Amino acid sequence: MIATNGKDTIGLTLNVWRQAGPDAEGAFETYHLNSVSTHMSFLEMLDVLNEQLLAEGREPVAFDHDCREGICGSCGVVLNGQAHGPDRDTTVCQLHMRRFHDGDTITIEPFRAEAFPVVKDLVVDRSAFDRIIGVGGFVSARTGAAPDANAIPVPKEEADLAMDAASCIGCGACVASCPNAAAMLFVSAKVSHLGRLPQGAPERDERVVAMVQAMDGEGFGNCTNVGECEAACPKGISVGNIARLNRDFVRATIRRR
Repeated sequence: MIATNGKDTIGLTLNVWRQAGPDAEGAFETYHLNSVSTHMSFLEMLDVLNEQLLAEGREPVAFDHDCREGICGSCGVVLNGQAHGPDRDTTVCQLHMRRFHDGDTITIEPFRAEAFPVVKDLVVDRSAFDRIIGVGGFVSARTGAAPDANAIPVPKEEADLAMDAASCIGCGACVASCPNAAAMLFVSAKVSHLGRLPQGAPERDERVVAMVQAMDGEGFGNCTNVGECEAACPKGISVGNIARLNRDFVRATIRRR
């Protein structure tokens, strides 16, 4: 969509969540921007907002970002109730202001989940994901150098599915969009992309049990097959990975008994 005022700039009203720290009470504050270029990315628009706030002697809005290329996943926020905004398969940093219209009101808030405590404003602590990865999101076997990749044949279908799962960037949109704040899509993607490859097979049972237990220990909710996680995922990770995770977990639990 293109801005409807016939110009390259639009005016916006922004309702932004402001919270000084993890233990502080937060609230929405309203700001107005009059000349936002439709060629800007959403994060560039937030940069403009912060420049305006600094010029007024006010505290800028804290928000997470790094690569600004849809790779790192650190930029996640909720826009008008949608994690990463209105576009499918798109991170906030890749969302452009031409997607909005002159006079629009945009509500911007952090990813909300018990396991993602707010650090400040739009920044949340997603280190729970790191701790889940730390208990099993890796292989212990030596994989060799790049030329050794062809030494173990992998069926193309399995390799493609493994790569699809490996495209997860750990942004947390699946958690923020789930009514139960479940992390099943994230965990299943990490379990699937390793479990489908020969190098990940020896630790397949131990991995799935350890990561599911860590997920539960972090306070994430349970999956009830709503499917919003896949819709919000900027990489389009399939909920089919969750079914595979459940099968692997049941199998591993039975074998351990």
